[in-house]
Amino acid sequence: MPTPVNVAVIYYSSTGTIAAIAKAMAGDAERAGARVRLRRAAELAPQAAIDSNPAWAENVRATADVPEVSQDDMAWADAVIFGSPTRYGNVTAQLKQFIDTLGGMWQAGQLADKVYSGFTSSATAHGGQESTLLALYNTIHHFGGILVTPGYTDPTKFVDGNPYGTSHVAGQGDIPVGEQTLTAARVQAERVVKFTRAIKAGLAAEN
Repeated sequence: MPTPVNVAVIYYSSTGTIAAIAKAMAGDAERAGARVRLRRAAELAPQAAIDSNPAWAENVRATADVPEVSQDDMAWADAVIFGSPTRYGNVTAQLKQFIDTLGGMWQAGQLADKVYSGFTSSATAHGGQESTLLALYNTIHHFGGILVTPGYTDPTKFVDGNPYGTSHVAGQGDIPVGEQTLTAARVQAERVVKFTRAIKAGLAAEN
């Protein structure tokens, strides 16, 4: 029987692009045999800012049933896939706020030896996708986490071209997530499940 694997897909999304990728990736991980929790970071922006952008307001309504992430989700997970749109080449304040609450778990060693991966979006092709994922992965080094990125391990990765993680050019939120991005999400999710299962099985065998 395959080693059971718990995957938490934790994301922040404003206009819905990252929410769509997160939902797809959660489904892909489930189909690969993982138990999955889909969780969103709490919104920090004032209601007036949200209401000023119809796509943002709609996404808040559409994802209201997705539970907000908690430290319990991090403790439960064998693998964590973080998602965030780029903000000036970095992750959003909302996702960073959650990560910043994990100091106690980090000090207790509870974030180490898990698999981590990430995905992102930007308005333009050179709008900070790679730097956002690299900034996120710098945090993972401090966790003592194990990075599992897609690399160029599947022929489709030579089409989307991002070895750091799934990414999508969203324009002003008006370019929907398409087949290329969904394929990248599937490749990444399957790879995360595959290596998390192998690492977990190997650690169990050693003990």
